[in-house]
Amino acid sequence: MVSAVILGLMTLLILVEIFLWNLFEKTTLIADEYSAYGLAAIIFMGAGYCLKEKGHIRITLVLGFLPGFAARLITFVSTAVTTVFMGYLWWYLLKMVQSAIRYESTSGTLTGTPLWVPQAVMLAGAGCFLIQLLATCLKTFAAIQTKEEVV
Repeated sequence: MVSAVILGLMTLLILVEIFLWNLFEKTTLIADEYSAYGLAAIIFMGAGYCLKEKGHIRITLVLGFLPGFAARLITFVSTAVTTVFMGYLWWYLLKMVQSAIRYESTSGTLTGTPLWVPQAVMLAGAGCFLIQLLATCLKTFAAIQTKEEVV
């Protein structure tokens, strides 16, 4: 939902930029910068929901040829490795936000946007993705124990 709102706002900003330039040869001066922030926000804020809805790319062809236990085990191991990696990424995003706040970092553009703002959105999205990965990891581990099918 958040990603859809951000995408709508980005679209509106770009349309305003096009309108202003074509009619008045004026610019908002923020369209490029804020569209880039919006793209990062969409990616990070949408990743957890995409995982929940099984929208991420998976190589199910290989899993289909394996016996049930092996497929469940490979799914669990790959999810666990991804969870560890995402935890590592989340930790460093947290450090990046803390650093931006401490040093009062701003963008090098005319807007002087405080960098902790878009970085905090990335951190929140990465946190949601990490929580969803943890839930998926637990679900796949339970599937190994109960011999249920994991899709």
